[in-house]
Amino acid sequence: MIKKTIALYLCLTIAFSLVACTVQGNNEGAKSESKVNVAVSFNALKEFAEAVGGDKVHVSTIVPDGVEAHDFEPKAQDLAYLSTADVFVYNGLGMESWAENAIDAVKNDNLIVVVASDGADLINIATIDDEVEFESNYENENEKHSNIGYDPHLWLGLKGAEAEVVNIKNGLVEADPENKEYYEANCTEFVSELNNLLEEYRDKFSLINDRSIVTGHAAFGYLCRDFGITQRSVMNIYASGEPSAQQLIKLVEYCKENNVTTIFAEEMASPAVSQTLANEVGAQVQTIFTMESRENGGTYLERMEENLLRIYESF
Repeated sequence: MIKKTIALYLCLTIAFSLVACTVQGNNEGAKSESKVNVAVSFNALKEFAEAVGGDKVHVSTIVPDGVEAHDFEPKAQDLAYLSTADVFVYNGLGMESWAENAIDAVKNDNLIVVVASDGADLINIATIDDEVEFESNYENENEKHSNIGYDPHLWLGLKGAEAEVVNIKNGLVEADPENKEYYEANCTEFVSELNNLLEEYRDKFSLINDRSIVTGHAAFGYLCRDFGITQRSVMNIYASGEPSAQQLIKLVEYCKENNVTTIFAEEMASPAVSQTLANEVGAQVQTIFTMESRENGGTYLERMEENLLRIYESF
């Protein structure tokens, strides 16, 4: 792992001298001279930055749509925009194992770095149902993810999203203090929308006694914490490997004991295994969004509401 990290850093450092100045004006990564130029790692953070920054920011995403953020390994051209960006926003907690090396490689002394998960109320992986058992079966994950102690999927909880939005707002204010009031007003408005959705579904879920879901991988701990839902998962927190036969038997038993009629699967996390489980227990497979890509063409809030509605209806 150390050798791989060093190799990535060296490759990026050399390649930036060749590509950093070739960012053209006809693509998403093109720098705007009149706006704060923001680079983000993946889609959910792009939407948060755009919600806060409004028409005063230009946002470019590094991880392409349709690519699993856990496994993404950037090439120099993927990161060229960082050399001219004003702000770089990434999730942290091991989601972007390449981020720190990329920051060092671009040598952008004016770059303001925002780790969106800083200061948030994090979930220890050991507290996630069945997660300790999963981790014992995927030992290589300890080498790949430096912050394996915490669930990285903060943006998938509404309170987690609020923490990330506030951090992004602070970064934009640092980059562009003249428009502080504008960013703060936009942040307040977006956080209000998050909280309205939170309260709406807390009221709905409060009427349901048995709140248990089974997901494709253990990415929804923060969402479940928001609403007092118990999560079981087909795959571990990093969507790596596949469950053993013994784990599948346990999941089948759990689904039957808790009358689980829906298995929630993400497009990028082994839907075939989820379908196998569903077939065993007579359940249906339903799509759930992770917001890492712009699935279904909807906004973050639209997809989050769709997630919550589907979970609610499954009960």
